[in-house]
Amino acid sequence: MTKSLELNITSISDLPMAAKSLLEFAGKINVFLFEASMGAGKTTLIKELCKQLGSHDDFSSPTYAIVNEYLAPKGKIFHFDLFRLKDQNELFEIGVDDYLKSKQYCFVEWPELMLDFIDEAALHIEIVQKDQERLLKARVRKV
Repeated sequence: MTKSLELNITSISDLPMAAKSLLEFAGKINVFLFEASMGAGKTTLIKELCKQLGSHDDFSSPTYAIVNEYLAPKGKIFHFDLFRLKDQNELFEIGVDDYLKSKQYCFVEWPELMLDFIDEAALHIEIVQKDQERLLKARVRKV
C-alpha cells in the first residue's frame, strides 16, 4: 500500500497549512520532488515549506542558478530547478550526489533527470491546477 496525502489549496492563505501538512506527512524524508505544469505554484509552495522550516532567507526561483541554498535553524535547504538541464551529466557536474547525501532538505522542481541519483525514499508532490485552485497529491516514492 502506498502512503499518500491529498490537499486542496483554494487560496494563498491555505499554503502555511499545506506546507506544514506536507512536512508532517514526509516525516524523516528530506527529498521532495515537485511535478506540475509551468506556473502551477511549485516555487511558491517551496517558499512556504522553507518558511515552515524556519528559514528567513530571501527566496527566489533557481531557474538560472540551478540550485539555491537557504539557511534554516536545523541546517541548509537546497532548492533545485532542473528545467533548463539537458542531461544527467549536468547534474553530475554540479555535484548532485553531495547535495543528496548531505541529509539536508532538497526541494526539486522538474526532477526527472535526478531520479536515478536518489537512493532513498522521496516525497513526490504533484500539483494539479484547476482555475485558481490547486490539488496537491503527495506520495512516498520508494527507491
